[in-house]
Amino acid sequence: MTDAKRINWDNAITVVSVAILVGTELIGVSWAAGWALGGILGLPPLVSRGVEVLGGLLGLLLVFYFVRAALKVEPLRS
Repeated sequence: MTDAKRINWDNAITVVSVAILVGTELIGVSWAAGWALGGILGLPPLVSRGVEVLGGLLGLLLVFYFVRAALKVEPLRS
């Protein structure tokens, strides 16, 4: 049998905490930018909501790449 690596709880808590903090900020900023662009450009409400959703999805994508990079620096198993 292979030797199972143990979870490094310090790194796990750090990555989860930073993901929550940065994720909230990124998704909030992306969503607000979509709202602002919809208002500035005078888009209809449905199109404005679509721009907001696209901004939110962009924020989620950025969070994904951030967590992936964080896991390279702080590995969960050691």
